[in-house]
Amino acid sequence: MSNIEHPNHYNNGNIEVIDAIQDWKLNFNLGNAIKYIARCEHKDNKIEDLKKAIYYIEYEIKQMEAKDE
Repeated sequence: MSNIEHPNHYNNGNIEVIDAIQDWKLNFNLGNAIKYIARCEHKDNKIEDLKKAIYYIEYEIKQMEAKDE
C-alpha cells in the first residue's frame, strides 16, 4: 500500500475513514472530526488528535449558530 494514499493508520478495520465520510456526505468540519477520532488510536498523540476533533466540532457549531442568528 502507498504511504501517500493508504498509510497504515488509515487502514484499520473494514472501511477507510474517507469512505465513511463520503458515504455519510459529511462536510469538511465534521469529516475532519470523524477522521481524527477514528485514527487517534493508531497515531503518536491521541490527546492531540482528540483535541483536533473537538476543535472541528466546535467550529461547526459556531458556523451553525451564526447561520441561525
